[in-house]
Amino acid sequence: MRMLAEATESYDAQTYPLTTEELIEAVGDTTLELPNGTETLADALGRLTSETYETPEEARLATYSAVSSKAIGRKGYSDRDPVAMGEDGPDQVSF
Repeated sequence: MRMLAEATESYDAQTYPLTTEELIEAVGDTTLELPNGTETLADALGRLTSETYETPEEARLATYSAVSSKAIGRKGYSDRDPVAMGEDGPDQVSF
């Protein structure tokens, strides 16, 4: 199993342009180790519409956008974003 950034390093060895389907064929069996479980690159890439990637970076960014919620920590958690209008946020704490 590999972390997401490490797994997508294999994209650099591919010949571009490359379609989503070709990328799945080449690296799809790679298992990703995510904070809340695992999935394969084929699982992540399968969520995308068919695209043609001109560079490894384009393929990498598309993959980052397609991983499941297993890749995030606590859902809905942020200590930086303001509370949206109309929502009750956490009580303010002063240090």
